[in-house]
Amino acid sequence: MSKVIVVTSGKGGVGKTTSSAAFASGLAAKGHKTAVIDFDVGLRNLDLIMGVERRVVYDFVNVINGEATLKQALIKDKRVDNLYILPASQTRDKDALTTEGVESVINELKEDGFDYIVCDSPAGIEKGAFMALYFADEAIVVTNPEVSSVRDSDRILGILQSRSKVAEEGGTVKEHLLITRYSPDRVEGGDMLGMDDIVEILSIPLIGVIPESGSVLQASNSGVPVVMDKESKAGQAYMDVVSRFLGEDVPMRFIQAEQKKGFFKKLFG
Repeated sequence: MSKVIVVTSGKGGVGKTTSSAAFASGLAAKGHKTAVIDFDVGLRNLDLIMGVERRVVYDFVNVINGEATLKQALIKDKRVDNLYILPASQTRDKDALTTEGVESVINELKEDGFDYIVCDSPAGIEKGAFMALYFADEAIVVTNPEVSSVRDSDRILGILQSRSKVAEEGGTVKEHLLITRYSPDRVEGGDMLGMDDIVEILSIPLIGVIPESGSVLQASNSGVPVVMDKESKAGQAYMDVVSRFLGEDVPMRFIQAEQKKGFFKKLFG
């Protein structure tokens, strides 16, 4: 049975699109037929992070408007089997997304045998974000270890449980917390909120902690989802997230501050 997962947050710049690309790529790498949809109409970025920007011919809005078929608009990833990308339009505004149109696309993906449909939400609580979360079965709420980011995530949780289709039908959207750009050293120094504090404030299960890493920016700039970089801590942490989502018992990594080495330790190892 297909599952719709929204990757969302209240605040911009927390790593939603990076997380959507990594999460969808990880699911596909584990053998699950996966589609990832960019809901950020007018500010398309998912295709850049996935490295398919030159292969975009038709987009999400073209499909909704009947100007192209879903098969024409879906871009098959060349590196990972089972992975498909549906880009957003750069030239339309968010009003081009309609509830009926989005539902039609999601239903067609389900009929085509997709196991997971990952919805990359734009920031905030405007129409594009609402459309991304409305049909969600599960939500990955992305936050940075900053007070403003955590507060905005709390607002999104309220919307998920009141305005989603599942909520309207009397159910609850299953929520997962993903903390990005986490630096244990800065937490220890009092410059960032700690993992336990964020979990306590938001009161939803933690699915992963992504360490602050230059490899995330490097991967984004090269059009390769960071989860494919098996040497980087961020890439490993994202694959851990996918494993936990699929029910595997994987311990949290990269959450402890590195011990500072003394002079003699540095000198003699």
